[in-house]
Amino acid sequence: MLLRQRQLVVLARWPAPGRCKRRLAAGCGTLAAAGMQAALNRHTLASARRGAQRAGAELWLAADGLGPRALRRWAAAQGLVHFRGQGGGGLGCRLQRQLRCAFARGAQQVVLIGSDLPQLEPQDLERAFAALEQRGLVLGPAADGGYWLIGLNRAGFQRAGARLTAGVPWGSAAVLAHTLQQATALGLEPLLLRRQGDLDHRADLAPWRGRRR
Repeated sequence: MLLRQRQLVVLARWPAPGRCKRRLAAGCGTLAAAGMQAALNRHTLASARRGAQRAGAELWLAADGLGPRALRRWAAAQGLVHFRGQGGGGLGCRLQRQLRCAFARGAQQVVLIGSDLPQLEPQDLERAFAALEQRGLVLGPAADGGYWLIGLNRAGFQRAGARLTAGVPWGSAAVLAHTLQQATALGLEPLLLRRQGDLDHRADLAPWRGRRR
């Protein structure tokens, strides 16, 4: 499969004090939160790079919190060739924008992940792309009731349009349930990957630190 037919997009925040997750900063302070976010960005991008290579996918960084020139410098520092901004709006709008951009560039399968995934492994991403060979939609359930990964193939995207990410109660424990209901209504049968957690609190780093010892 040609590289352009599969696209893996990592949605990341620039790890500056005051621009990281509010819940994390509230628990450990803005400087510590920025340091943790930077470490998780590196971990996620490293796993994404290996996963993209194994899956034959083009890796993109979609960043928030910095301008075009700074984004170019940040991407270059990470060794990334492909990058773009996330744009404005809520999470649903930003996800939809990334999907539209990827499919407009000729992708046949697109997988989106965040950058705060302590337990992410390259094989998770391989499984996501493999699932899109048979299913229109793949989701990675998160421990907090949301999802850490969403992937669509072109047929699934054409069927779902913007409806899959519209009206989702973002930030609640009902995100995954709502998305599954929407998928059923749209005639999509998603494949679910393994459940894992993202980074909202300092304690969420424990599984990652345990593996690195």
